[in-house]
Amino acid sequence: MAGKIRVLVVDDSALIRRLLTDMLNSAPDIEVVGTAADPLIARDKIKSLKPDVLTLDIEMPRMDGITFLRNLMRLRPMPVVMVSTLTEQGADVTLQALEIGAVDFVTKPKLDVSRALNDYVEELVTKVRAASVAKVRRLASLESPQPMQSSDAVIPRRPAHHLRTTDQIIAIGASTGGTEAIKSVLMGMPRDAPGIVIAQHIPPGFSAAFADRMDRLTPLNVKEAEDGDVVIPGHAFVAPGDRHLLLVRNGARYVCRLNDGEPVNRHRPSVDVLFRSVLQAAGINAVSAILTGMGADGAEGLREMREAGLHTIAQDEGTSVVWGMPGEAFKRGGACEVLPLQAIARHLLRAVWKEPRAASG
Repeated sequence: MAGKIRVLVVDDSALIRRLLTDMLNSAPDIEVVGTAADPLIARDKIKSLKPDVLTLDIEMPRMDGITFLRNLMRLRPMPVVMVSTLTEQGADVTLQALEIGAVDFVTKPKLDVSRALNDYVEELVTKVRAASVAKVRRLASLESPQPMQSSDAVIPRRPAHHLRTTDQIIAIGASTGGTEAIKSVLMGMPRDAPGIVIAQHIPPGFSAAFADRMDRLTPLNVKEAEDGDVVIPGHAFVAPGDRHLLLVRNGARYVCRLNDGEPVNRHRPSVDVLFRSVLQAAGINAVSAILTGMGADGAEGLREMREAGLHTIAQDEGTSVVWGMPGEAFKRGGACEVLPLQAIARHLLRAVWKEPRAASG
């Protein structure tokens, strides 16, 4: 993109508008070109200022953020980062916004701890940069310069499980755009699909709402993972925000383990951590897919899986909101297949069952 990323900040709070403006303007490649106190003002400023990215509050006067977003995506689609409250209702509405077409979201900034505020600035700037290259109709790729960090500190390397059994596992990792991509994959699963473990980059407080939403919308029983949950067919487990999800084998059963170790690739939960644990616990009884997302988390884990003989899939560039994670996995030779989103569920089942099976309903 030539020049700076032009951002319009939309929020009914003057304090939040000022905070977001200052945070974004602190980045050398971002310029806040305007602010708006409500969607009707924002509508006029979008026309006159032609921003590249919109940050949008959910709760505003005269028109709520969801209604405005729906109108925007219908009439003038553009990249939007939602600014959400960290509440149960805020989480549910935020997931609805992602379904409508928002690229990503950040929670409302906390003002009490300076370190937390510094971390928030980094998250906000990173997500606005990603949104600036994510096309909402024709989806684009992102080259991410983020440094890799090893998952060794959380889960040391050891040999993979090589004994084939009748208990299979599907592992899925995603980030930006992942909530909708994961929904698409889960909706393509039959009720008797193998047990599924999922690492989606998502803040604490939102992972449970996301799991509940998937439970309502897909054929599977989906829940936020708890330590000790047994992974069985027809069930999917979502890593809690800010905790690593690992798969372990306990006798004849696969079990979820939660881990509070250091972030890997700047993320907790980390896709790399999940993938390595699945490799070690299930080995050739597992298949995996890496979906849309910014950065490189999961690329190394997918490569380790493929090198151990597991079937691995990366989402293609054309259907990814951001082709960072799957693109990096492809570049490192980690993907057996690169597929459009709508084909991934079918190919995961084909790989794990070795032949197509009819859905059980």
